[in-house]
Amino acid sequence: MAKAEWMQQACAIALCVAAGTAMAAAPNDDNVRMNQIQVIGTHNSYHAGFAPSAAKMWKEKNPKVYEGLNYSHPSLTAQLDGGVRQLEIDVFADTKGGLFAHPYGQEMLAQSGLPADPPFDPDHVMDKPGFKVMHVQDIDYRSRCEPFTACLAEVRKWSKAHPHHLPVFLLIETKRGKLKVNFPTVTPEEWTPETFDALDKEIRSVFPESELITPDDVRGKYATLNEAILAGKWPTLKEARGKVVFLMDQRNAEPIYTEGHPSLKGRVLFTNAVPGAPDAAFTEQNDGTPEEIDALVKQGYLVRTRSDEPGKQAPVNDTSRRDVVLKTGAQIISTDYPAAEKAPSGYEVELPGNAVARCNPVLKPNGCTDSDLAAKH
Repeated sequence: MAKAEWMQQACAIALCVAAGTAMAAAPNDDNVRMNQIQVIGTHNSYHAGFAPSAAKMWKEKNPKVYEGLNYSHPSLTAQLDGGVRQLEIDVFADTKGGLFAHPYGQEMLAQSGLPADPPFDPDHVMDKPGFKVMHVQDIDYRSRCEPFTACLAEVRKWSKAHPHHLPVFLLIETKRGKLKVNFPTVTPEEWTPETFDALDKEIRSVFPESELITPDDVRGKYATLNEAILAGKWPTLKEARGKVVFLMDQRNAEPIYTEGHPSLKGRVLFTNAVPGAPDAAFTEQNDGTPEEIDALVKQGYLVRTRSDEPGKQAPVNDTSRRDVVLKTGAQIISTDYPAAEKAPSGYEVELPGNAVARCNPVLKPNGCTDSDLAAKH
């Protein structure tokens, strides 16, 4: 090949590469911030539901409990592939290992005379120290991924395979408290500042800082996180694509998590904070009115709300709450039934056109188009 011809071909290749790089970001990613979009999330995203014999036992023993727990999701990967951009994971502390290795539900099943279900922990993951993932200890303990780090690794693998995706929100519920039931159950460990240090460490063992959006990133040079939020300093989509954002579900853990970390300095998760507090950036309005939700969104807060609760709206295809929240500016709308997991009644929750995301109905910036958001989802 002649030198001139080789150089011409090399230049063509370089132009193709450059064009590909330019296409990685949607046209207005510089102008749209991550709180100016709306996405669908799933509730208890790891939830595998009951195995067959356990389902039969609980349906006979306590139909109300069965109805509230009788749902399941596919793998986290399948949900992300289906367009879900917020996943919820319930986490129990298990510093020594083995705390949840022998759920009493297994004993109840044996006593019932029903056939044994497949092992819930064939690889004995529960025997090892580390944070575990389940809904209710001793009763509803099957998860699509176990332990917590395995769930995180699955999300990261998907993220690396889709490097230009919109930010994925991981809502973490730290479970604690003894069950009020008339049979033996495990009492979970309490959460302390040291426990939360270990949780942050586990997250960072899977996700490097370059793949996270943390409170430190958002706060910048502002004195508090709340000041930065009220000043509109959430990252742009250009800065947020390909990254993961960790959120805390329950508000009662906020003072424990912030102890020694004012305004969440050095922490990974954004707390479900009281608006106006130094650490306030994210807040939940699961049962909030449209007026309450939109007022918070307009101030700059990231808001999560629910469109349905287990065993309530979906069985009777009650879309009233869903239709209300889809008109709000809540950036995250959580459901047990995204479009890819429609309920038997026909109930489902999706954005117009079954889009992965859309421009926020309340905070839509100039130049934002729904098609641009989906271009590199």
